[in-house]
Amino acid sequence: MIRAGLPELTAFVAIAEQRSFSGAARVLGVSPSALSHSMRGLESRLELRLFNRTTRSVALTEAGEQLFKRVQPLLGDLECAVNDVTSERNSPSGSIRLSASESSFKPLIRHVIPQFVQDNPQIHIECIADSRLVDIVADGFDAGIRLLDDVPRDMIAVRFGPDIRFAAVASPDYLARHPAPIAPHDLKAHRCIRFRFASGTLFRWDLGHLGRTASIDVDGPMTMDNINLMLEAALAGIGIAWLPEHQVAEHLQAGSLVHLLPDWGPYYPGACLYYPANRHPPMALRLFADAVREWARTQE
Repeated sequence: MIRAGLPELTAFVAIAEQRSFSGAARVLGVSPSALSHSMRGLESRLELRLFNRTTRSVALTEAGEQLFKRVQPLLGDLECAVNDVTSERNSPSGSIRLSASESSFKPLIRHVIPQFVQDNPQIHIECIADSRLVDIVADGFDAGIRLLDDVPRDMIAVRFGPDIRFAAVASPDYLARHPAPIAPHDLKAHRCIRFRFASGTLFRWDLGHLGRTASIDVDGPMTMDNINLMLEAALAGIGIAWLPEHQVAEHLQAGSLVHLLPDWGPYYPGACLYYPANRHPPMALRLFADAVREWARTQE
């Protein structure tokens, strides 16, 4: 029977997450040479190579990837169990690693997190802003934030955001040079600012009005992966942008942007905090989810 000790597996996961022996050594508080010796011993007993090492990089082998996918969640559950036990005796502690877009984090940072970290000083929240629709389990996150329609079915979803309506907007300067579109298909003749997901997929403009729908593959001079920069480009008169209405509301009111085809803006179910349904969530995450639920109730 091949045995692998907890310290070795902890070291293995740290190296895999950091993609670096020196980075893992800093996290664990040991020397890189001690980690190298530990991994050579583990690989020798398993009779498998777990890492491909070069002078500049460390990458998992196929066998290492399989082991990492199995071991990382187990170590996470073990850490959660220890934190839960100690939290019952002391104040709640632990960490929560969240993945979301920059705009999705904003309402929680404004309305939930300030009071939460004040009430739970031993809980640390790490926010990773990314436009990708990441696999939160595979990428080592405790939870993520997405629109409800994008939440995988095997997740628990805690809805906290109102329905989101999209709007086509442009600056008065742009409209002084280009006639405003009258119908959705007119957008194909305009200079539009497109959004590209990190996966490489371009975001199509799906419009709807009174049961009619139109999915427009627009074209234009710019493609971006950041909604805030798309807003800046629209304000600069570069073209028409397709953005969440709440993010352009103040500019529409000020007259620095004009709402085009206002009857055609579709609604989507709002943002959700989500996490795996088939794993026992750590106490820190359970408390945070409860805080999000409580704030969401005040918005109803």
